[in-house]
Amino acid sequence: MPAPGDHKAYMQLALQEAQKSPPKSTNFRVGALVVDPSSNQILATGYTLELPGNTHAEQCCFMKLAEQRGVSEEHLSKVLPPGLILYTTLEPCSERLSGNLPCVQRILRLAGRITTVFVGALEPEKFVAENTGRKILTDAGINVVQVGGLEKEILKVATAGHIKS
Repeated sequence: MPAPGDHKAYMQLALQEAQKSPPKSTNFRVGALVVDPSSNQILATGYTLELPGNTHAEQCCFMKLAEQRGVSEEHLSKVLPPGLILYTTLEPCSERLSGNLPCVQRILRLAGRITTVFVGALEPEKFVAENTGRKILTDAGINVVQVGGLEKEILKVATAGHIKS
């Protein structure tokens, strides 16, 4: 378990999650963790396509937390402690081409519960031209902080399976 506040170490754990995601040309391989800093405990992990339904890493974390606590994802904010941290290797999506609820909207449902989102790299403009997720979260009072030093490795993992142009 990383030391409290060792954001790079937590991001490396999220990157290990991302590496479990199957390489595909139609999505990014992303890993995520939900951490309770008051106990320094990882409450949930997730990676792209871990669960059925074209799932994103953050979505998998929230689905697992909802299942653990016996509620629907929509009611998760009622059963989580405040002040949680989300670590995600790529900034959360603001738009889903699949029709699924964007990860930014899922995080907003947990405003007050998730108070900080640490991202390892900004989303490349491959599928969605401009990801406005960071601004939406910041405007809602959720801190968004980029953890430096792993961008190259994160993007290499995220784009595995993509056709190089």
